[in-house]
Amino acid sequence: MNLGDPDRVRPEHVTIFDTTLRDGEQSPGCSMNVKEKVRMAYQLDRLGVDIIEAGFPIASEGDFDAVRALAREIRRPVIAALARSCPGDIERAGRALEGAARARIHTFLATSDIHLHHKLKISRRQCLEQARDGVKLARSFCKDVQFSAEDASRTDITFLCEVLEAVIEAGATTLNIPDTVGYSVPHEFAELIQTLRRRVRGIGGVTISVHCHDDLGLSVANSLAAIGAGARQVECTVNGIGERAGNTSLEELVMVMRVRAEHYPYETAVVAEQLFPSSQLLSEITGVYVQPHKAIVGRNAFAHEAGIHQDGMIKDRSTYEIIAPQSVGAPRNELVLGKHSGRNALRVRYEKLGFVFDRAQLDDIYRRFVALADKIKTVEDGHLLELVRDVPSRTATIPDSAAKTAGTWMAPVSHADTQPVADPAAKEKARAAHTHEREGEQEDYLWGV
Repeated sequence: MNLGDPDRVRPEHVTIFDTTLRDGEQSPGCSMNVKEKVRMAYQLDRLGVDIIEAGFPIASEGDFDAVRALAREIRRPVIAALARSCPGDIERAGRALEGAARARIHTFLATSDIHLHHKLKISRRQCLEQARDGVKLARSFCKDVQFSAEDASRTDITFLCEVLEAVIEAGATTLNIPDTVGYSVPHEFAELIQTLRRRVRGIGGVTISVHCHDDLGLSVANSLAAIGAGARQVECTVNGIGERAGNTSLEELVMVMRVRAEHYPYETAVVAEQLFPSSQLLSEITGVYVQPHKAIVGRNAFAHEAGIHQDGMIKDRSTYEIIAPQSVGAPRNELVLGKHSGRNALRVRYEKLGFVFDRAQLDDIYRRFVALADKIKTVEDGHLLELVRDVPSRTATIPDSAAKTAGTWMAPVSHADTQPVADPAAKEKARAAHTHEREGEQEDYLWGV
């Protein structure tokens, strides 16, 4: 952003081509019907993606209907339809896109010798002609035509340049360079993009796109390397879903460029606060949930159990979080109580429940807490209330919410057994007292961690 500074250079825009509804739904168990695709497409629109690849119209009546529905209902982003480089596919895609405010036909053909010999059983010359003719036909339906050289990362570079020159001449406006089987490593993929920019005639007038798969866990890294080498469109999916190990994760790609802008000075139109809601909706629709430790959108992405981490988070969140949860629409960070938690985190949780203890009391509770955490993995508020039932001389006000949480599984805690805190000043005095106990002594390891 310029932010009013005339000397500040506006970052280059990277187009986000979302293929959640096409390549993403090819992930086993992730297929979506028309209604579900429309619902997800509206969320992708709110997310701010530039292009929504709605489906593969020739694949089924359902996919045709889904592309047609999105073309008519979703008006801001470009709506793309996939088609092999053959007349039947392209004509079907063109019909599905009728009525779209902004339409794109995305036609593709494999170019590697592995695919030509074993899958398509055609020569290089036939491949080149078929790619060129497909783009020409697609241009008769819409001006925005993208060509993908399937398995580009394993294609002979000289032949790949010939194919790309032919489709540019035929009218392609975007060239997609896929790492179809996730074989490349970042420096190699960046070199491929750089080589194409040097050798392909006419490439300066089109957009270079990349579509990376995650078979070696490098899809985001490869996509970022390609951006650094000159690509300005990335095909990606919410939650990284897709064929085999999946595609480039949209949320990871976007947040790398936001958090590390000094290394990746590019902008996207993505509304980051919609990343977590988009992930949640997709999981709800497909029934396929991300692993808890998934970057950006996983359940544990902003959770902390290790005592050292919890102590740092209590003092300053920047000690262990480089992204504010609310910046991606996720719930606020959570201190998860488990066997790795320390006294400081336990004290903070008890204070939220209305309890204040001196050091000796907390030590006693902490020992029993660790023994319990060894058995049940995660300690909830109801367990904490059970732990303090026999602690003498405590002061507490038990919130209704905590009592309800515990009431489903444990005996009620008697309010006659507790002495409510008279006022906030008293609570602060109690806290200051146990803080004073720590002054001048060597802080033991487990108090902080």
